[in-house]
Amino acid sequence: MAYLSGENITAAYDYSVPILNDCSVEVNKGELAVIVGPNGAGKSTVMKVLLGMLKQSKGSVMLEGKDISKLSVQKRITLGLAFVPQTDNVFPTMTVEENLEMGAFLRTDDISKTMEEVYELFPILYERSNQLVGQLSGGQRQQAAFGRAMMTKPTVMLLDEPTAGVSPIVMDEIFGNILRLKKSGRAVLMVEQNAKQALTIADKGYVLVSGSNEHTGTGKELIADPVVRKSFLGG
Repeated sequence: MAYLSGENITAAYDYSVPILNDCSVEVNKGELAVIVGPNGAGKSTVMKVLLGMLKQSKGSVMLEGKDISKLSVQKRITLGLAFVPQTDNVFPTMTVEENLEMGAFLRTDDISKTMEEVYELFPILYERSNQLVGQLSGGQRQQAAFGRAMMTKPTVMLLDEPTAGVSPIVMDEIFGNILRLKKSGRAVLMVEQNAKQALTIADKGYVLVSGSNEHTGTGKELIADPVVRKSFLGG
């Protein structure tokens, strides 16, 4: 049984043609799962369904063996899900520490230990704790986004295209930070356009085409698959 799973999901926006068609993904604690595929394949839609931002018409979302399909976004966050969107994932005019404090907005308990964990995982954030996030480098800014999401004490991190629009050097830095999240024992599910690089570090991968699972396997298996290589990884 997977820690978090979307099982046989079909979903659409309004009354349009379904974006997801019988799509299934899953991730366990201490694992990195990656969703790749062409533009319009439904990758980000999977994230919205898992988080509760979009309701599926068929299928279910399961967390620790319990069906959470009908729960609100806020309730799912309190149960351990955290989402880092592709854009608008930090407050650039606020300091690093203020961003972390904003990430804990749902909590009523002492957040100091969680903040310490964030600083231990991403030491540069401690060094820049009083600096405006808008003044950070691309990689440091993404660390701040990860740290802000961690302030809800999540067991699952949902990352939507975390390397979008960054240089190859910054991309490598961000992937390194994602592996830190994984090694911290969290389940990490990531949507990523840089498919080959993402699958290289992934424990498992899902290739979506037109909202359906076209290929599923370990990261190594998908990279070695000649059809996947030719169609999605540039040969």
